[in-house]
Amino acid sequence: MKCGSKIFTVGALLLSHVMCAVVAGKYVSLVWCGQYGGCSAPPSVAFLYAIPYGIGIALCLALAAFCHKRSR
Repeated sequence: MKCGSKIFTVGALLLSHVMCAVVAGKYVSLVWCGQYGGCSAPPSVAFLYAIPYGIGIALCLALAAFCHKRSR
């Protein structure tokens, strides 16, 4: 079960890095669209993409802690 805690920890790290890339990309896209493309949404809307990733990261960390406790 210790391997399970490592897998979930690595999964949380990967999700956090992907979250940063997605939110940054969407933010830049909304800034460009607002200036040149005619979008009406503000760039801060891109931060809403972090909510599902945050839930996934919290779930992975909770599962990693559970697996670590169970392996003791």
